Amino acid sequence: MKWLVFLLALTWFSMPAAASSRVFYLLPGLGADERVFKNLLPLLEGEKHVLPWLTPEADETLPHYAARMAAAVPADRPCFLVGVSFGGVIALEIARLRPQSRAVLISSIPDADCLPRLLRLIRGTRAYKLFPPQWLKLFPRAGQWYFGVNNGEEYELFRQILRDMEPTYTRWAIHRLLHWDSSNVGHSIQLLGTHDRVFPPGPTPVEHLIPGGTHFMVVSHAPEISRILNALPVEN
Repeated sequence: MKWLVFLLALTWFSMPAAASSRVFYLLPGLGADERVFKNLLPLLEGEKHVLPWLTPEADETLPHYAARMAAAVPADRPCFLVGVSFGGVIALEIARLRPQSRAVLISSIPDADCLPRLLRLIRGTRAYKLFPPQWLKLFPRAGQWYFGVNNGEEYELFRQILRDMEPTYTRWAIHRLLHWDSSNVGHSIQLLGTHDRVFPPGPTPVEHLIPGGTHFMVVSHAPEISRILNALPVEN
C-alpha cells in the first residue's frame, strides 16, 4: 500500500503543468481598452488580467511609464505579457523588469528597427505634431481601412474606441512609439497578420503569421490567436 501511494504521488508531481497554470497579462493597443479583448478573453485558458492604461506624467519617459505599469505584475511568478500594437512595446519594456515574464506581441513589432516606412516618414517629417489624434474621430472610415476593421459589430466597436480615445495619452503614446529606444530589448513571440497595414510583415521572421489577419485581428481572429496562446509552453 505504501508503495502504491508513493507511485501515485510520484506520478502526480511528474505530470506536466496544466493549461490553467498559464497567467496572462493583456495590454490593449494605443488608445484602446479592454474591449479589444472581448472575443479573446473567453477563449483563453488560465488566469487572465487586462492592464488598464495609466495617465502619463508630464514628459514621462517610456521606461518610467513601463515601470509604473509593471507594478501590477508580480515579479516572482512566470507569466505572459500579451500586448496589442503599442501594448506590445509596453509588454517588452515591462519584460525588462520582470525576468520571469515572456512578451507576446499581437499586431506589434519586436524592436524599433521594424517600424514601417510610413511611420518612419511620419517621424522624420514630424507630421504627427501637426495633426491632433482626435482628428481620427472625424474620419472613422479612413481608420477602418487602415486598421482593417470589418463592417458590422467590429466597426461599431472601432467607432466606440475612437469616440472614447483620450487625446493626452494618445499624443504621448504616438511620440513614444515613434522614438522608442529598443536597444537590448528581450526576445518576444510575435503574432502578425498577413494583411496588417500598420505593421506589415517584412523581412524579419515572424513566429506566427495569421492568414488574412489585419491590425484589428485580436477581434476578428480571436479563435486562431487563442489557440496559439493556449499552446504556449508554461515554464515554472
